[in-house]
Amino acid sequence: VTLVESGGKSVQAGASLTLSCTISTHTATVWAMGWFRQVAGKEREFVAAITDDDANIYLADSVKNRFSLSRPGAENTVFLKMNDLKPEDTAVYFCSAAVTIPKYYSDHTVWFNWGQGTQVTVSS
Repeated sequence: VTLVESGGKSVQAGASLTLSCTISTHTATVWAMGWFRQVAGKEREFVAAITDDDANIYLADSVKNRFSLSRPGAENTVFLKMNDLKPEDTAVYFCSAAVTIPKYYSDHTVWFNWGQGTQVTVSS
């Protein structure tokens, strides 16, 4: 399982940015996928997740009114649309995948497949 994130960049506060994550596997499985972010020296923080059947999308309270998660076409590519970015959104953003969404999906320790991360920097 290989995950590749892209789309991170430096932006001004208030800007919008879309991150993408594509998973490459040897199976036709549609995976549950999650986004987390991490600031150096801090624990990886849950941002958003989508179930393998797309029935449910979960967002952290801190981003619920600004971020959205979608899987519009290619089953194993998800897009994290981030609006009204704030300096506190600055972090390395990682995506993860699981065959089915973990029960405790907001806990990064229950996800085992990770991408390399993409840096998002928001300046005031």
